[in-house]
Amino acid sequence: MDGLTAMWIVIYVLVPVLVIYLCQRYPILDKISAVMLCYAVGIVAGNMGFLSGGHVNIVPQGFSGVQEYFFVITIALALPLIFFSIDIRRWFGVAGKAVLSFGLEIVAVVIAAATGYLIFRDMVGGETWKVAGMLIGVYTGGTVNLGAIGTALDTDKTVLAATQISDVVVSLVYLLLVLTVLQHILLKFLPAFKRAAADGSEEEIQDYNSYAGFFNRGHLLPLAGALALSIAILAVGVGLTFIFPKDTALVVAVLAVSTLGIAFSFVPRIRKIPMTYQLGQYFILIFCLVVSSMSDLSRLFGTTLPLLAMVGWAVFISLGIHIFLAWIFKIDADTVIITSVAGIYSPPFVPMVARVLKNKDIVVSGVVTGIIGWVVGTYLGIAVAYILRGL
Repeated sequence: MDGLTAMWIVIYVLVPVLVIYLCQRYPILDKISAVMLCYAVGIVAGNMGFLSGGHVNIVPQGFSGVQEYFFVITIALALPLIFFSIDIRRWFGVAGKAVLSFGLEIVAVVIAAATGYLIFRDMVGGETWKVAGMLIGVYTGGTVNLGAIGTALDTDKTVLAATQISDVVVSLVYLLLVLTVLQHILLKFLPAFKRAAADGSEEEIQDYNSYAGFFNRGHLLPLAGALALSIAILAVGVGLTFIFPKDTALVVAVLAVSTLGIAFSFVPRIRKIPMTYQLGQYFILIFCLVVSSMSDLSRLFGTTLPLLAMVGWAVFISLGIHIFLAWIFKIDADTVIITSVAGIYSPPFVPMVARVLKNKDIVVSGVVTGIIGWVVGTYLGIAVAYILRGL
């Protein structure tokens, strides 16, 4: 192994650790998000030649093979680790209105992504169907679903990076709307939330953004076991790639890894291992760093603008459809907002939005529906992507 290759491996492994530390220490960086910071570092590091006018090249020849291994392995390890923390049975304890609202949110996202595909496919290009699938995954689940779908569909790395960057930009605008005026607007034509018996409190919800206590001795051994199980699941996925045809092998592998991760979440001893989500998120950050370092900055500028328009369409048209359907079914404003946030922004943001809405009673509904979005997002995104490809 040459020095440059070793340097890149160290960057991939340690930069996410540094980013997590900085985000935990400085709230302003946490607001920018660890994902976006890793993308920025990867883009700069991977495009030094372009940025310096061709005078600096720190990516060794033949390194693309190592990057591909990191790309596939990190997302395949992250999926089961994140899914291990899911208690799917809690889904059945969520209030019916929340279940209905989240179902309507999923319908709205599929409609918006599909129409976005039809509108923007000539501008985005031949991979638009893959982008539509990734948008369905990320706006019913989260970044882990986007990465899983992008990997399964063998998406161009520049397109994948541009989609993620566009998602961060548009989602910030969406979150600003949620945190400021959306509740006031919706209360003009949707009913107010009716408080009943509390279904939980913020203290009952895991803080998915916190790494406090990660290195406690009592956590490390169980986490090592969870990682070993995740590696075994990865081995099953790799084995399946030798059985199925090349054009479907990655899809089968990703779906198998997801399904096994979900299946093991039903084992209480595995589900109760602390910090599996955080460890999975660490691998997601490595994935983001690898993807961005493989992207071509000269193409990224030309790709991001049409993708920004497509992502904006997916977010705000889906929000409009979701609100319209909620009006038909008479769902209250707070439930609409929290299930929308659970889908478009993922469960870690639910408690924060609930505090802004001054309604802790909706926290459990938001978190649980968002977690189920993690479960269904990959399957739904891949399925719809293939349907759109056939249009």
